[in-house]
Amino acid sequence: MTTATTTDLRELRVDHTGGFRKPERLLDVYRRYALGEASDEEVEQLQDECVRELIATEIAHNLPILSDGEYRRRQFQESFGEAVKGFDADPGSVYVQGGPRQETPTRRVESGPTNRGPAVLHRRPVTRRLELVRNVPLEEYRRASPLTDRPVKVTIVGPDRVSQRFEWESSSAHYAGLDDFARHVVQLQRQMVQELIAAGCPYVQLDEPGYTAYVDERLLETMRARGEDPAANLARSIAADNAIIAGLRATGMTFGIHICRGGGSSGYHRDGRYDAIAEQLFGGLRFDRLLLEYDTESSGSFEALRFVPRDTVVVLGLISTRVSAVESIDDLQRRIEAASKYVPVEQLALGPRCGLGLPEDAIWRKIDVMLETADRVWG
Repeated sequence: MTTATTTDLRELRVDHTGGFRKPERLLDVYRRYALGEASDEEVEQLQDECVRELIATEIAHNLPILSDGEYRRRQFQESFGEAVKGFDADPGSVYVQGGPRQETPTRRVESGPTNRGPAVLHRRPVTRRLELVRNVPLEEYRRASPLTDRPVKVTIVGPDRVSQRFEWESSSAHYAGLDDFARHVVQLQRQMVQELIAAGCPYVQLDEPGYTAYVDERLLETMRARGEDPAANLARSIAADNAIIAGLRATGMTFGIHICRGGGSSGYHRDGRYDAIAEQLFGGLRFDRLLLEYDTESSGSFEALRFVPRDTVVVLGLISTRVSAVESIDDLQRRIEAASKYVPVEQLALGPRCGLGLPEDAIWRKIDVMLETADRVWG
């Protein structure tokens, strides 16, 4: 497969969601940093080293779109949580391969350890209106892109997840409800995207792990118990995602959105299937690429894809990141063919589900199979 250029990224036949399993030595330095046993310089040096190694490996396996693996983040939601000030939250907690129970408050918390947790990872109120103080994805792009002549993508956690993790009922002094908050998040994230465009970044992906909450009855009840209308939440979030990129597709940047069902080797997934929200969600989003997870039956049938607009490429997340067994090329081809009954094969692409958290040898064998399958299907 030939190396992709910026102008053909919208039609890439393979993709990935940006995050890779962090090397153990990087996880270890984050743990030691949290305990005051490693310096800023040691952390940064190891981040640089691990990112260089990952990009070299991505190139060696001929991936046409690269990422820094999100290695400079301890958790993917730091793309926004660490970019703003204003949340009543502890900054920069360590998040290590698993769930919130494995967090360790860092020495950076001036008031001492608390149970507040970091922004976006936990549902937190604000102490003032949010202020953008760092463009985390831009920092990552500027450090990764000089390491390769191939295109590098970056990811930002989207406004649906940010809004779901906003304790609006305790923040009325600063935001007049969820609509006001979502509009402000859009303003801040649109600024982040425009700065990425100015820096030459070719591909931005929004991560929206919260959308599948709208097919999970338990989580819908949680929203209702807080006094929220799930239907209004869903409509607001779709509009917010679209507003971030409105008018910016013409710049040549490729925009993807990843709708997650829970990633990595944890195997967590939401109850329910895409089908219940497919018409509103798939039909309403205006992105170049829609990255979905179809590695298990829990995602539902491919029939939901009939609502995808004709100018959107669907990246079928058929590659499991939960089990080490490598998929069969023949099976992957059959599933792509099944999906093509609802979306033309020219409008499809192939990828893994999120969280490339398997042992390294399994990850790269799966990626090789992904690339070979794509060559067979699309040439």
